[in-house]
Amino acid sequence: MSQLEQSDPRRVETHMQGDSAGLSDFLTVAASIFIAELTDKDALLILSLATRFRPKLVFAAGALAFMLTSAIIVTVGQFLINFVPLSLITLAGGTIMIAYGFWSFVNTKDAEEIARVERKLSAKASNGAIAVFLTAVAFLIILDLAGDATEVLTILFVARFGDGIIVYAAAVTALVAATAVETTVGSRLSGLISEGRFRFVSLFLFVIIGAIAILTVIVRV
Repeated sequence: MSQLEQSDPRRVETHMQGDSAGLSDFLTVAASIFIAELTDKDALLILSLATRFRPKLVFAAGALAFMLTSAIIVTVGQFLINFVPLSLITLAGGTIMIAYGFWSFVNTKDAEEIARVERKLSAKASNGAIAVFLTAVAFLIILDLAGDATEVLTILFVARFGDGIIVYAAAVTALVAATAVETTVGSRLSGLISEGRFRFVSLFLFVIIGAIAILTVIVRV
């Protein structure tokens, strides 16, 4: 038996409960963001790029872009929870998720945007893999920061758990894992999943997530 256990068993139990809660929070965030990312507009871009460029290059670009954008979004979330009531953040986030789902469903410009990115990356291909990599990172960062459902979800989790480090680690883990899936099976999925079906699944998922966020606030009132 350790000295800590001999001196105060309650401290050991509290420490174990804290570790368990932290792991539970991490898994909740990672699982939710992983699923959301697979139906987000980033997924369409990465799936498409993986069919035209080396999957390892696309994966590296996606992983780096998500690490950078997640750091920015978690920082924004930590700032918001210091000045805005958590219930208001949750309600706003849930509403945005639902609105984003419907907007993505009726929006038909994603395919045009993806095609534009592919043309620019193809133009960079003659300059080598590094040029393609850096351009892909830049486009993914811009696409994320211009508005993305996983960003809203990340802020919601920062508000819910209050631990930016856990949320950041879980978000990056989920996004990198999703990128790995998308780049590994990109060519197969792009042939099996139409853009219309993709938008329908995205709408369903984001409406469910947004509704759950709003209901958690209503139930607490």
